[in-house]
Amino acid sequence: MKLAALLITGTLALTGSVAAPAAAGRVDAAPVLDWSRYATQVIVAGRPPASSEVLLGIVHIAIADTVAGLGHGQPFHVAVRPERNASAAAAVATATYDVLRARVPSPGLETTYADYLAGVPDGRGKTRGIQLGRSVAAAVLAWRAGDGLSNTVPYVQAPPGPGVWEPTAATPPVDIVLTQVKPLALRSRAQFRPAGPDPLTSKRYARDVAEVASLGRKDSTTRTAAETEAAMFWSEQTAQQWSRTLLQLASDRHLSLGAAAQMLALVHVSAGDSVIACWDAKFHYLSWRPVHAIQRADTDGNRRTHADPTWQSLLNVNHPEYPSGHSCFTAGATRALQAFFHTGKVPLVISSVVTNTERSYPDLAAVRSDVREARILAGLHFRHSMLDGETLGSQVAGWISRNR
Repeated sequence: MKLAALLITGTLALTGSVAAPAAAGRVDAAPVLDWSRYATQVIVAGRPPASSEVLLGIVHIAIADTVAGLGHGQPFHVAVRPERNASAAAAVATATYDVLRARVPSPGLETTYADYLAGVPDGRGKTRGIQLGRSVAAAVLAWRAGDGLSNTVPYVQAPPGPGVWEPTAATPPVDIVLTQVKPLALRSRAQFRPAGPDPLTSKRYARDVAEVASLGRKDSTTRTAAETEAAMFWSEQTAQQWSRTLLQLASDRHLSLGAAAQMLALVHVSAGDSVIACWDAKFHYLSWRPVHAIQRADTDGNRRTHADPTWQSLLNVNHPEYPSGHSCFTAGATRALQAFFHTGKVPLVISSVVTNTERSYPDLAAVRSDVREARILAGLHFRHSMLDGETLGSQVAGWISRNR
């Protein structure tokens, strides 16, 4: 289905996008959804998906803990004395604004916040809301101080050879900083580190190489037009695509202020820690991408693989192959949704600003399946990497859901 209004559900303006509240003390989900949407716009502008998602996790912890301070839901990190008479609009806006100002300063932020607050009637509720939001944001920022997300991490190439990843672009490896970032909830980045890629000489490795060589080639004659569309559909900036999906889900389900804050925080924290764990594994194993695996198959020691020096993938990303970042992210998000709704039977409608289309999924497993195939069709991943990424994201989300 073509999307008639991408400015509503897809691409986002960076100013004037947060509507002023209609009344003081309003306790429906509007403040949470409005400021989640605006935070996404600010964060994803010019940033890669994985680090964007970590920042979204931080912001949504601040939002959820502020809402918990209003008496709606349980806090993720900051527990404050409930202030039930505070304005939810002022509180959520202030918490989000303070975190964004400190971690993601951007043009238009001050004006957007001031305009929004101007729509909140003056009074004790507004004043208390501002104080609550400011208090929670300060605690969240203190907790995340020195979390590694601002580090400069140089990349040192491992000795080249069969199976060893080498950059696929002239720019620095994407999101290598996540190898030094403190998790949002996990005990350590390596808490659920997977077992690693298949041995180059194994039958399963050869099978996976043959599959992606055929379907993922840039000029593939075996990949159908529909399959190419699927690959492109999932090539949007992942944090942006998922944020839009979650906001639509919250709106469609008519979630309350507390439920919306809890759902968004659980998903963004789970997805954020999933990509932190994923990048830990990526730069631990440093496994080569299909583009080099196929071009240099005559060096892998596997008689079942065949080199094609001219092979190029449909899409390209510049970080190690194993495990799949998109798979980790998607599993983290969907398993968190499953935990929140207590079922995997959560229908989702997901849109893409790349293809200007939307897809309807009957359940969360169908989303994971679609992503799994799409990244193989894009020529970016081996099937084993997709499956292990799903396992990693599922483990992360499950642990956070049980232990938060």
